[in-house]
Amino acid sequence: MPFPPRSLTPKLQCEVAMSIVEIQREDISSFVAASLILALNTELEALYPEEGALHFRLDAGEVHEGRGAFLVAYINGQPVGCGAIRLLGGLRAEVKRMYVVPEARGKKIGKGILDALEREARRLGVKEMVLETGVRQPRALSLYETAGFVRVPLFGEYIGKPLSVCMGKTLKEATA
Repeated sequence: MPFPPRSLTPKLQCEVAMSIVEIQREDISSFVAASLILALNTELEALYPEEGALHFRLDAGEVHEGRGAFLVAYINGQPVGCGAIRLLGGLRAEVKRMYVVPEARGKKIGKGILDALEREARRLGVKEMVLETGVRQPRALSLYETAGFVRVPLFGEYIGKPLSVCMGKTLKEATA
């Protein structure tokens, strides 16, 4: 099913296997966002059927301009991935809802989304990014480690959750 046209917003473009990848802000309540989040939730529910293992909460207000962002990656106009960042307070922000559709994996789209989220975090004045992923997601763990994240103690709603892995990254000052 084709997706409806998206709003014209500033976007990041990069080339992946002769395709143009555009990463841009998207309203989290849009059809595109809802479709990607549903696919992510379905995949996570299959990986983690245990009661209380999943942490899907992300309120629309947490990704409004000035508080965070919800980004969608498109290849040739089709949505292929998403990710969000939300301020936690102080100078910390949490990466949430990272997902790339299975047929687009292995093309560095997740890295592109994560890089765009880091730029957004810097714009918001964030000094530390944190995230939670799961023990059954080796590709996600590898992506985050490659991007400079290290394991940190479980925080917030993830404390006491044996299937959770929390990671963090200190953002260094950008050099000219």
